[in-house]
Amino acid sequence: MIKASNIQKFYGDLKVLKGVDLHIEKGSIVSIVGASGAGKTTLLQILGTLDVQSNKNDSTLIINDTEVTHLNDKELAKFRNEHIGFIFQFHQLLPEFTALENVCIPAFIKKTPRTEAERRAKELLDFLGLSERYDHKPNELSGGEQQRVAVARALINNPSIIFADEPSGNLDSESADTLHQLFFELRDQFGQTFVIVTHNEHLADMADRKLTMVDGLIDHVSKDSYSGSSIDQLR
Repeated sequence: MIKASNIQKFYGDLKVLKGVDLHIEKGSIVSIVGASGAGKTTLLQILGTLDVQSNKNDSTLIINDTEVTHLNDKELAKFRNEHIGFIFQFHQLLPEFTALENVCIPAFIKKTPRTEAERRAKELLDFLGLSERYDHKPNELSGGEQQRVAVARALINNPSIIFADEPSGNLDSESADTLHQLFFELRDQFGQTFVIVTHNEHLADMADRKLTMVDGLIDHVSKDSYSGSSIDQLR
């Protein structure tokens, strides 16, 4: 699913990533933890193709059997749109659009017909308990509802991998816990792989694997068990 080797990132003399090796299996949920400045978000952005490692000629990044560093900008944008979904801490919803329209945006970029995109968007919003919120704009939704719209948007093109950067950091503790459990339900329902950067150790411990980063390297890998839960509280 994801194979990365010798991923380095530096800005002048500042080395943020010092040669990260990583293998993430299909259908797994992996959390990445560590102190601020350890390189978590930088690694996530490179794995998600939003940024590029500094040593492209001396490293590999393979996603779904594609060496993404060999793609040109147009090919990479197409690959990202079709294979990768993103969830951010602050939702990044467009305020002038409804929940349904926000969810449909990646599908429209992919040139999916409007009727098909809206049908899929409604299926996802229904699954996430937002069937009564199609026409609501972000300022008419609670924080948990906004984040679930962002989750639906990430899933609209059926990506194989979801990258989440502090997805629960802007939620209260109860909603944050429920959101993390939701990722497992989505994995079981749709088969996606999740890679989640979080400062919340309790949430990170629920993942199939927890990677701890220290000074630009993966310092420790642990495996934990998980028991599922309902999404009803994230409303």
